[in-house]
Amino acid sequence: MIVPFASDPDRTRGRLHPEEESAFRSPFQRDRDRIIHASAFRRLKHKTQVFIEHEGDYFRTRLTHSIEVGQVARTIAKHLGLNVELTEAVALAHDLGHPPFGHTGEEALARLMAPYGGFDHNAQAIRIVTSLERHYADWDGLNLTWDTLEGIAKHNGPVGDPVPYALADYDAIHDLELRTHASAEAQVAALSDDIAYNNHDLHDGLRAELFSTDELAELPVLCDCFGAVDARYPGLNYYRRRHEALRRFFGVLVEDVIAVTERNLRDLAPTSPEDIRLAGRMMVQFSPGLWSDLKVIRQFLFDRMYRAPTVVEMRAQVTQVVEDLFPHFMANPQDLPKQWRKDVSEADSEMTLARLVSDYIAGMTDRFALQCHDRLVAGAAR
Repeated sequence: MIVPFASDPDRTRGRLHPEEESAFRSPFQRDRDRIIHASAFRRLKHKTQVFIEHEGDYFRTRLTHSIEVGQVARTIAKHLGLNVELTEAVALAHDLGHPPFGHTGEEALARLMAPYGGFDHNAQAIRIVTSLERHYADWDGLNLTWDTLEGIAKHNGPVGDPVPYALADYDAIHDLELRTHASAEAQVAALSDDIAYNNHDLHDGLRAELFSTDELAELPVLCDCFGAVDARYPGLNYYRRRHEALRRFFGVLVEDVIAVTERNLRDLAPTSPEDIRLAGRMMVQFSPGLWSDLKVIRQFLFDRMYRAPTVVEMRAQVTQVVEDLFPHFMANPQDLPKQWRKDVSEADSEMTLARLVSDYIAGMTDRFALQCHDRLVAGAAR
C-alpha cells in the first residue's frame, strides 16, 4: 500500500521540456529506464569502486555497486510504502558522475578543477542527465522528472554553499529547491548506498586478502553475526561461514534502517511528500548505536583496505594519470574526440575549456583513462 507521503507519479512536478507521457509506463518508471539505457550507466561497468579495473574480475565495479544499491532501495521502499520506481531511479543514477579510479580519481579532479569551480560527483551526475547525454532529437540530457533530478541532487541532504557549478547551472533554470531535504524515496536511496558499500567492501577486502575472517569476527555487529552462524552451523566451510555471516550483517543494516525510519515517520506523521522535505532532518536513518558501530567498521576498512600499501601504491599511480591528462587536454584540446570539438571551438574562456576537459575525463572508464595516458602522455615521452 502506498502511503500519503510517497511521491505520486501522477503529481510529478514535470520535466523541463514538456513531452507526451507513456501510455504504459509511469513517469518515474520512464526515468529509471532512461537511466539504465544511458551511456554513462553502461560505462559504470568499467569504473572502480576500490580496486582498479585491471586488478581482478571479481571485485565490485560502480555498475555492480549501483545494481546492489537499487536492490536494497527497492526492498526498503516497498516495505515503507514508498514509490519503488522513483527510489530505484535515484539509486541507479547516484554514481553516474563518478570519474575513473573511484574516490581517488574524484579527489585528483577536484584539486585540478579548484580554480574553475571545483568538481563534485553528485553535481556531475546532474550535468550528465541534463546535458552531457546527447541522444534525443528535442533536448540534451535525459529530460528526467523534477522529482528524480531532485533526488539525484540532494539524496544526501540539503545542498549548502558553495553550490557546485554543475548543479548551480541547472538549478538556475529548473529550481530543485536545494535548501530542503529530498523525498523519502531519495533518502532511502542514500542509505541503501551506505548499506551496499559497507557490506560489499568487506567482501572485496576478504577476497583481496587484506584482512582475515577472524579479524572481521572481532568487529562490532559482525561478532554477533559470526556467533549466530557458528551456533547454527558448527564446523561450516570457511567460505560459506563468512558468506553466511556477511549476509546476516546485511540483514541487520536493512532491518535497523526500516525500524528507525518507521519510528521517525510515526513521530512526524507526514501527510504529503512536502512534509518530508520540510522536516528539517533526515527521516531515513540508522539507529545511533548501529551508526556508532559502523564508524568502527569503516575505520577498520580505512586502515586495512583503503590505505593498504598495495592500494595506496595504485592510488598514487592513477592519481598521476588524471594529473597528467588534465593539463594535456588543456594544452591540446585538439586531442579531444571529434564530437567534442564543436564545444571546444565555442569555449570562450579558460574556465569553459577546463569544464569541458573535466567532463571528458570524468566520463572515462578506468581502462580508457589508462589507454589515453599511455597513448598521449607516456607514449609521447618514450
